[in-house]
Amino acid sequence: MSSKQKPGKDNFTRNLVIAVVLGVTLIMLVPTLLSKQTNSDAKIPASVSADRGYGIVFNGELTDVPVIDIYEDFQCPVCAQFEAAQGDYLEALIADKKATVVYHTLSFLGPESIAAANAAACSADEGKFLDYHKMLYVTQPKENSGAWTNASLAAAGQSVGISSQKFTNCVSKGTYGDWVSNVAAEGAKKNVNSTPTVFINGKELTRGNAYYDRNQFQAAVEKG
Repeated sequence: MSSKQKPGKDNFTRNLVIAVVLGVTLIMLVPTLLSKQTNSDAKIPASVSADRGYGIVFNGELTDVPVIDIYEDFQCPVCAQFEAAQGDYLEALIADKKATVVYHTLSFLGPESIAAANAAACSADEGKFLDYHKMLYVTQPKENSGAWTNASLAAAGQSVGISSQKFTNCVSKGTYGDWVSNVAAEGAKKNVNSTPTVFINGKELTRGNAYYDRNQFQAAVEKG
């Protein structure tokens, strides 16, 4: 879908079935996308909390602020539209410590989603998750087009100031493959079967314009 097009209902929903069809591995990253079982021995990246569905957490120490859970797939075109509409606002909430924001990087759409989720986790270890997250959406290719390989995802880190060999190794070895599986399993437990899906204080935000209209989204956050 072109970013200029208004997302329709059919295109909004990204079903888990796609992940089953595209059962191709990419450098040992093989999460069981439909399983609700998590691996307690999985290596997890910085800022991740198992108690928060294995999401990457910002401002987890805060109390009496809205808690925003975002379920996304880096290959999802509609997720890119959500990021374009609300990404800066979410980053401001994080910077100003006005909300706890938890990113759940799902992998419904196949092997390149898995690779991108792993790479994003590696960027969290470098303190660059938000920058890398934004970059993936800005440069999002067509789904499973072959554009996102471990090599290209590692090289892309340089565009946001990541140049360490540790990051390259993390991406190329699929260090967080089991964690990607855990995120998928936790999403399944909450019956998340489409992306983007947003919860505010544990309540799912009704699909519609609030996902793409800044004023409506902000009102939903402030209402809690």
